[in-house]
Amino acid sequence: MLIIYRIFINTVFLILPIIIIVRLLKGKEDYKRVKEKIGFNSIKRGTGNLLWFHGASVGEMKSIIPLITKLEKQKNIQKILITSNTISSAKIFKNLKLKKTIHQFFPIDTNFITKKFINYWSPSKVFFVDSEIWPNMIINIKKKKIPLILINGRITKKSFRRWNRFKNFSKEIFSNFDLCLTSNKASKNYLTKLKAKNINYLGNLKFTESKNKKSYLNEKLNKFLNSKNTWCASSTHDNEEMICGLVHLKLKKKLRNLLTIIIPRHIERSDQIKIDLEQLGLKVFLHSNKRKIASNSDIYLVNAYDQTKLFFNKCRNVFLGGSLINHGGQNPLEAARYGCNILHGPNVQNFDEIYQFLKEKNVSNKVKNINEFHKVLSKLLTSKYRYSKIKTNINILGENILNKTLKRINAV
Repeated sequence: MLIIYRIFINTVFLILPIIIIVRLLKGKEDYKRVKEKIGFNSIKRGTGNLLWFHGASVGEMKSIIPLITKLEKQKNIQKILITSNTISSAKIFKNLKLKKTIHQFFPIDTNFITKKFINYWSPSKVFFVDSEIWPNMIINIKKKKIPLILINGRITKKSFRRWNRFKNFSKEIFSNFDLCLTSNKASKNYLTKLKAKNINYLGNLKFTESKNKKSYLNEKLNKFLNSKNTWCASSTHDNEEMICGLVHLKLKKKLRNLLTIIIPRHIERSDQIKIDLEQLGLKVFLHSNKRKIASNSDIYLVNAYDQTKLFFNKCRNVFLGGSLINHGGQNPLEAARYGCNILHGPNVQNFDEIYQFLKEKNVSNKVKNINEFHKVLSKLLTSKYRYSKIKTNINILGENILNKTLKRINAV
């Protein structure tokens, strides 16, 4: 099976220039740094002890920042490398105030390039975050006898079934991890069946929170939002913006001065979202527009990264996307920390335990269709209640998970 995988990934490598050109045209790659994905590093390694963390995108990166902040304080660690796959995660990293930590894009998983990458960075420990499993990289890390740790590991039912079709291959890959720390109990059971070893469930690192500097809305925007009856739809995916637009139209019949703030998961879709919403007869204002916001705007469309906290602080009610479509949902904890009422669709399997926690605290509301969405949100918009104690509950739980995780990885 490994031979078949290597033939496949080498084939991908051959057509990679075409893939990259298409992604560059769509704004999904940074042309200045695209060389990193084929094994040409943009930063010098330097000397000393280096830890390496790899997570796919924004969510994985945010989940490990509190852990990295603590590790930066350890004198025996000279440098920390974070790798990821997406341009959005790279932009998030630029806003972080980390002293020892650098970012590079994860290279394509060919045997040659992964060996070159490992030899260049020569990490003392490697941490794969969430569900990032790359066979060639994993095998070559272990050939170097470098400790390999899966943190906040998440194996879904779908991915387990896929791996379980190739039992010998999955055993060959997952047995290479020296330690697996899972984000939920289901993942612990799946990893056991996939023949991973030294598996512990300590809790989801996404309950932790980075203490980086606070940001604030500019005075004009803040004043405008204060004059409106607002709600926010965050991390929305294709088609969910249209659903939010239809909900807005229904709400507008009874609620005056209504403004819907939409923050799409992938901001490169913003122009098309604007066109689609305008076809519903909605007046859309883009966050990047420097002109004065029209007072009769229906939708405030946020086409910039790392803005969610700013708007959660202003909105009592937040819908989390990726949940009305079959995507698996998005992390609701950031909104919950601001005491927001959480609305979500039925598809939240990626964050089952987090949503269950919020449900037990009476913070989250499941909606299955436009009518339910409208009914629940209409009721919430007439209430002034915020869940002020939820942040404390989340932070206590998160700090406990963070400290236990740090203790375990330091012992490897």
